[in-house]
Amino acid sequence: MSLDPVTLTQNLIQRPSVTPNDGGCLDLVAEHLEEMRFTCHRLPFGEVSNLYARLGTAEPNFCFAGHTDVVPIGDLSKWSVDPFGGVIKDGYVYGRGAVDMKGAIACFIAAVSEVLSKGPFKGSISLLLTSDEEGPAHDGTIKVIEWLKSKGEKLSACLVGEPTNPKELGQMVKVGRRGSLNAKITAIGRSGHVAYPHFAVNPIPPLLDYLQSLLEKPLDEGMEDFDPSNLEITSVDVGNPTTNVIPDTAIAQLNVRFNPAYTGQSLTAHLETVLEKVKSKHKTKWILDTKISGEAFLTHHPVLRQLVGNAVHEITGKIPEFSTSGGTSDARFLKNICPVMEFGLINAEAHQIDEKVRVEDLVMLTNIYERILEKTAGVCF
Repeated sequence: MSLDPVTLTQNLIQRPSVTPNDGGCLDLVAEHLEEMRFTCHRLPFGEVSNLYARLGTAEPNFCFAGHTDVVPIGDLSKWSVDPFGGVIKDGYVYGRGAVDMKGAIACFIAAVSEVLSKGPFKGSISLLLTSDEEGPAHDGTIKVIEWLKSKGEKLSACLVGEPTNPKELGQMVKVGRRGSLNAKITAIGRSGHVAYPHFAVNPIPPLLDYLQSLLEKPLDEGMEDFDPSNLEITSVDVGNPTTNVIPDTAIAQLNVRFNPAYTGQSLTAHLETVLEKVKSKHKTKWILDTKISGEAFLTHHPVLRQLVGNAVHEITGKIPEFSTSGGTSDARFLKNICPVMEFGLINAEAHQIDEKVRVEDLVMLTNIYERILEKTAGVCF
């Protein structure tokens, strides 16, 4: 019996799962998959719930990856509906996670049920789901991948169900992502009275000098398949509640979304080089901390590109753009073990008040996933 993606989307939304809480979503998913004879492995790491499920033992093993956790609802008074009600209104299913990404999970499960209703699947189908994508992502997909390696479990190709389309279903398939680096810069001076600045070392001008030096020229001009690398200052703070004291510390934070012109390591080296030049002009002491959230990558795999692109075109009538735009996703981890692409719902609704998905889009996305599965059977990746 085939499953209804709309009802399943509602059922998932009705299980509140603000990251890293799963809210019982994986219990519901596992129940449906076990009915379809999937072998389900519950993989808790820390406070994070994860699930890896597989049907079949033959190659290829085509994997769908996603997350059941959602971002907080924000100001409840601004919602016109219960954010965890899953109500249907004017042709839309409303609720937190409707497009990011409980709707896509529901569509893939429904697609699997439809494919299996027609007979045995040639190859294997697997799902890798976590409740740690919207959070630190320390105990989710990255830990499941380690578990897969320890068990000798291999994925032939992976489709991540993140919302990828700007306005209409079928517009965009993500075939890569820019990398992401966060940096915290601390300038340390010496506090003092504003009337006697010669007894103090003000850390604010040196910090601003450093930030301006970083912004003097673009990191790069972009490259084939990628936008230019982009550095954004996200915070400048001295924590000073008074007007007559020179603070002793100033802190800035920034994020860089970078294309393959850089690695996280080479970008860190660039930040350090610029800092060395600024240091020579000031008496300030410095601390630079960087954290690499993910490296830039591009999936060149022609078979997977054709398979996904053709399925999208056949169902929607659109020729999708293959893009590397947007933020990071768990594809940054999965690309290390198999070819990976992303295709899901409309990303404009993600994380919004009154997040919603068209019922029509859920049906269409299910049809696309079904077509992808049909084309995957027996393919050599």
